[in-house]
Amino acid sequence: MSNPLVQAFFVGRAVAEVINERIEVAFTDALSEIGKFDAEAREQLRQFTDEVIERANRASAAAEAGQTTTGVGTTPAESVDLQATIDELRAEIALLRNELQRYRSSSV
Repeated sequence: MSNPLVQAFFVGRAVAEVINERIEVAFTDALSEIGKFDAEAREQLRQFTDEVIERANRASAAAEAGQTTTGVGTTPAESVDLQATIDELRAEIALLRNELQRYRSSSV
């Protein structure tokens, strides 16, 4: 290869081939990583869904085991009792917050 023009052509061609191969490898690796990420995300979503369903089933079974009647749904009296319980718990929380604030202010 005594002609520098021919040598420059082959060097340029070799550079283009190497760059093309490296871009191909990088692109393939990127697609592979995207595929792995997608598969992992789907697996985590499936595990999350399974865990949610499992907990819901356990809670449902516990609620059914604690039920004394076999009726479907709750009666208005049960609903009122539940609301009363929630109200009592809120009142207790408010009382505890006040006591905690009083304790903190007296210890400072």
